[in-house]
Amino acid sequence: MIVNYRTAALAIECLRSLAPEIALLPGSRAVVVDNASGDDSDVQIAAAITGQGWSSWASSIQAGRNGGFAFGNNVGVASIPASAPQPEYVHLLNPDTRVRPGALRELLSFMDGHPDVGIAGSRLECPEGRVHRAAFRFMNLAAEFEHTVGLRIVSRLLAWRVVAPPPREEAHATDWVCGASMILRRDVLAALGGFDERYFLYFEESDLCLQARRAGWTCWHVPASRVVHLSGQATGLNDSEQPMPAYWFESRRHYLVKNHGLVYLWMMNIAWLSGYVLRRARRRLQNKPRTDKPQMLSDFIRLSFRPARIVR
Repeated sequence: MIVNYRTAALAIECLRSLAPEIALLPGSRAVVVDNASGDDSDVQIAAAITGQGWSSWASSIQAGRNGGFAFGNNVGVASIPASAPQPEYVHLLNPDTRVRPGALRELLSFMDGHPDVGIAGSRLECPEGRVHRAAFRFMNLAAEFEHTVGLRIVSRLLAWRVVAPPPREEAHATDWVCGASMILRRDVLAALGGFDERYFLYFEESDLCLQARRAGWTCWHVPASRVVHLSGQATGLNDSEQPMPAYWFESRRHYLVKNHGLVYLWMMNIAWLSGYVLRRARRRLQNKPRTDKPQMLSDFIRLSFRPARIVR
């Protein structure tokens, strides 16, 4: 499943990288869900599928509206006809990914050999091979403070609690994996009712992994499955001059209240603010330039403390 929103060129290159992998996995298919891009993305993708001779294994559908990542993937899964053979696994891919040779077979081999695992994620890397952190711990108070305070001594003391620990070379259990390349047993999706569509973007994959854990499934990271991730290309979130979008705060708020309650949300907000204010004060004392998003503090206060209700 590839959810596209105004990234047709990226989605087509993702399909191109899948073509030789799909050829080695008879019966596999790829579905591109266009979230009402409004820029002819669906036309471009459909034309590429036909023109490149991919129609035997790839298709594109329209979601009808831009409901976000969770919504788009749910639309894709729901598009599988009940009369057709049902897939054992669903593999989610961002349009800004390129699969390395053998990436899909490694994920399938791992899942086939570990029936207790419900979700697994690939190693994500830059085109030149630098590895991204893609296996994570669930959010916690210590990690929230460590992330915003930005002090090495704090990071060393709280290394066992940080959300994004250093990458490992061997397959290992983890709390959650990045949705840029995530494989799920269809039984897991069916049991959980798919993704929670109250998330527009971000936190939906960590929420799904948490719900799967509570239902008795484990989550693993499989570095042998290598996928290039052009991080931020599909969302633009890496632009340091653009404020953090409101949906990030909304998704964070929803995740915390849904899974831990309103009191915990406030505790997490205080941990975040404590670290952020200390880092900001230190930066000013040292006369260092801004390194965070513009309006971050005011937006955090404005959007993180109100009732957990996502309004569009």
